[in-house]
Amino acid sequence: MELTSKLLTEAVQQFSGLPGIGKKTALRLVLHLLKQDETKVNAFANALTTLKNEVVYCKQCYNISDTEICEICSSASRSRNLVCVVADIRDIIAIENTGQYNGLYHVLGGIISPIDGIGPADLTIDNLERRVMNDNIKEVILALKGSIEGDTTAFYIYKKLKDYSCSISIIARGISIGDEIEYADEISLGRSILQRTPFENSLK
Repeated sequence: MELTSKLLTEAVQQFSGLPGIGKKTALRLVLHLLKQDETKVNAFANALTTLKNEVVYCKQCYNISDTEICEICSSASRSRNLVCVVADIRDIIAIENTGQYNGLYHVLGGIISPIDGIGPADLTIDNLERRVMNDNIKEVILALKGSIEGDTTAFYIYKKLKDYSCSISIIARGISIGDEIEYADEISLGRSILQRTPFENSLK
């Protein structure tokens, strides 16, 4: 894409580096920003800079947070002996939007995928095991993508935790095989959580 300004080209290149943003969309966004007054553009830039410099990950569940322990983990109203395991922070947002879950979370940071070079040591599985050992967790819900990688990850976690005194369940297959949790509609996702089943049943 040939542009008349090096500054414009640089801005478009930065925007087009974002997931799902092509060159044309990037140009449209940059031109939109150019039409805004300086205060709005500075607020936009400052929000991104502040996000990058100040955001942290919860030391307990690895959710994005403004403080060392996130609002969910520190909430007195959450069920503290129930942990829902998800691959990504976006899955927490999707599950919270259903209004059907009131426990805690654990973000793995991905799923086991040898083809992508992601193994168990690259995820927070060992930290999850420590939580189960030390925090009186009664149930672990596995809410992972219904794919070979997701199932492999779920089985690996099951093997790690099965000898502890907590039940291990998996969300019902109201979510289609291969679907991302974050894209599931709220009704189907909420029903899948409520109708979760013991993980052992999925091995039969």
